[in-house]
Amino acid sequence: MKFVSWNIDSLNAALTGTSPRSELTRAVLKTIAAENADLIAIQETKLPSTGMNDKQKKALEEFFPDYDYFWVSSHEPARKGYAGVMALYKKGMDVKAEYPEIGAPDTMDAEGRMITIELPEYYFNLVYTPNAGDGLKRLALRQVWDQKYAEYLSSLDQKKPVISCGDYNVAHEEIDLANPDSNHESAGFTDEEREGFTNLLNKGFVDTFRYVHGNVEGAYSWWAQRIRTSKINNAGWRIDYFLVSERIKDKVTRSEMLDSGTRQDHAPIVLELK
Repeated sequence: MKFVSWNIDSLNAALTGTSPRSELTRAVLKTIAAENADLIAIQETKLPSTGMNDKQKKALEEFFPDYDYFWVSSHEPARKGYAGVMALYKKGMDVKAEYPEIGAPDTMDAEGRMITIELPEYYFNLVYTPNAGDGLKRLALRQVWDQKYAEYLSSLDQKKPVISCGDYNVAHEEIDLANPDSNHESAGFTDEEREGFTNLLNKGFVDTFRYVHGNVEGAYSWWAQRIRTSKINNAGWRIDYFLVSERIKDKVTRSEMLDSGTRQDHAPIVLELK
């Protein structure tokens, strides 16, 4: 089985945009399509609550003609065109989708952050975890989210194994970012967020990248767009993950980042299980 996850930073821009960055994004979509994954998780679609228009649907089908999809977007009382996730699955797969609300604070449950797909042998969960925000203004809310999400994923794991992925907006350990010393007060590397991720793993889940690669350094999935040389200098963060239930970790054969060329922001990640 193969899975891909990617924070696309606007599905509309990727499918119908005309900027140089849109071209780079479409090149990444071609890379993802070539992987021929069973399931593809997309975060930060930024679609309206009504979903894609006909032009966008046609463009998506050109990239992924063998897939159907589930999606959820931000809706009232949350901001329009914010967050949003999508799951593509091979046509003919035996799947059922849920759009869980986990009792998250503020408008987080309405921001289109999660889809859980039930398959006969496992659950596939994709998530776009809330960012703590500029000045850590959403950190306290993020802490509640982390607790609620960990409890939710654990509840799934009690029924059948879980494969979970997405942009978790946290670099768990110091080796998960290039410059840890200067970022302990930055969103995504606060003690509180790192502890939240530790709590999630302690509920019976495995960070598959570390399981496969050990303590390898310099492996990142995100490079800041606002810093022009971040990717050239590999001054990145690893904030995108594939997690699996502890009891199926020995089935993991591949967990890594896919090449996203010169495009800064997120790189796709891929997971294979035997």
